[in-house]
Amino acid sequence: MESTKSIILSKIGEEYKPILGFVNKKLQIRQWPTKHSKKQLVLEYLVSKFEANKKYSEKEVNVLLNQHHTFGDPALLRRMMFGAKLLDRTLDCRAYWVIRGNE
Repeated sequence: MESTKSIILSKIGEEYKPILGFVNKKLQIRQWPTKHSKKQLVLEYLVSKFEANKKYSEKEVNVLLNQHHTFGDPALLRRMMFGAKLLDRTLDCRAYWVIRGNE
C-alpha cells in the first residue's frame, strides 16, 4: 500500500518534494516554512493555483489562497508572492495577476 506522503507527492508533483512536510492530505500548505528556499517553493506551489492571463481582485486572491493553506494568513502570502515577483498588482492593489513565466 502506498504511503500518504507518496500519494501527496504524486498529486503535487516531484518538484515540490522539499515542501512535502508542509502539505496536508487536502494538498493545502499547513505551515509557513522558516528556510528561504522552502518559502520560495511554497510560493511557487501556490502561484500554480492561479490562472494565467486572469486578473484577480484582492478578495479573490485571498479566497484562492485560503483554499490552499490552513494557517490563516493570506495577506502574508499575497505580499510574499508580490515580493518574489510571482504576482504583480496595480498601484492601488485592486487587481492582481500572475507574472508571465510563473504560471
